[in-house]
Amino acid sequence: MKGIFIAYNQAYNMEIVDVLEELSCRGYTMWENIEGRGSTDGEPHMGTHAWPTMNNALLAFVDDDKVDGILKLVKAKDEETPALGLRAFVWAVEKSV
Repeated sequence: MKGIFIAYNQAYNMEIVDVLEELSCRGYTMWENIEGRGSTDGEPHMGTHAWPTMNNALLAFVDDDKVDGILKLVKAKDEETPALGLRAFVWAVEKSV
């Protein structure tokens, strides 16, 4: 099992949920209206007058065989609109109950 953390501009919200649903990944936790700034390029998302946009983030725990499909679809969305700052990170899950 793997944990996938996806941070993205709030404009992507339904598209990210649709990626998970398309691959039959039902469970996730989502945070809305969070601030952030990418590590390489793009504009900060701070909810201020100067930087008005905000981010959302999602954490899903999925079977190993779902990871590559999720990352492929997320990467395709990021390449369509790179300025929106879509990033995904994967962690190994050692145990769960």
